[in-house]
Formats: sequence, structure tokens, C-alpha cells
Amino acid sequence: MRLTMQTDYALRMLIQLGVHSDRLVTVSETARAYHVSKNHMMKVAHRLCLEGFVKTVRGNGGGLRLAIRPSEINIGEVVRRIENDFSLVGCFEPRCEDCRISSACLLRSALRNALKAFHEVLSEYTLQDLLVTRPLLEELFSRTPAKTHAPRRLRSSAST
Repeated sequence: MRLTMQTDYALRMLIQLGVHSDRLVTVSETARAYHVSKNHMMKVAHRLCLEGFVKTVRGNGGGLRLAIRPSEINIGEVVRRIENDFSLVGCFEPRCEDCRISSACLLRSALRNALKAFHEVLSEYTLQDLLVTRPLLEELFSRTPAKTHAPRRLRSSAST
């Protein structure tokens, strides 16, 4: 199972807003911090606003802030609201009748239990729990984003 980039960046945006709860954060700032396109982050911010996790302040000096306290933002709830599809396999799809062994297969129930456990574990965390390393997060956000370079090639020991 893999979460979508939108869910990933939604969680990252919430972390950044939680770290900078004393001020407004712009979409451009978040995009730069995570090396993501501004357009993509605008979509993420819009979705977080629609779901009630984030508020926008328009105009000169505007930006984003959390709509509710970090202790009230449940990570499992964020993931369930942002993620569109939790169909791990084809037989999770509505009206799936393609599987020859569905009447005897226990894989579907095992995967349902695994998905339920995934959601239960995420629901044990709030945004506040993810901010316990706030001083380090503040330091990391304050650093000027490094320019991205192509990875250096390592010389093999045979060539030296």
C-alpha cells in the first residue's frame, strides 16, 4: 500500500503549519521547503481547507494557518479524508465478480484486517504528537533550501 503524494504533502503541510503556529505560512514557502511545485501545494492547501484542517488569510501578508489545535488533528482522520482509494486489491472494488476463488479465499479478509490495523495505528496519533521534535523541525525549516544537484558518482576502488 502506498499513500498518494497529495496525502503525503498534506501531512507535511500540517507539520509545517504546526511548527509555525505563531505566524502565517504561504503556499510558496511550503513548496520551497519541500521542493514541490507551488501548483501542487495549492491543491493540497485547498483540500486541507475544504476538510476543515486549515484556514486561509487572503490579501497582502496572507497565508495559511491551522484551523484547529494540533492536539485535535487526528492523523488517521487526515489520511482517511485526503486519500481517495483504499482498495488494496481488485476484490475490494464494489461489485467485483472477476475472481474465480472469491467464495473460498481468505486473502480479502486478511487484507481488510491489515487495512483496519493501519487506520487504527494512525488514529493513535495527533499532529501534536508529530511536533514533539519542534525545535529540530524549526531549525530544519529555517535553513535555506539547498539547490538540487545530480548525485555525485562514486569512484570505484578499482579505478584508483
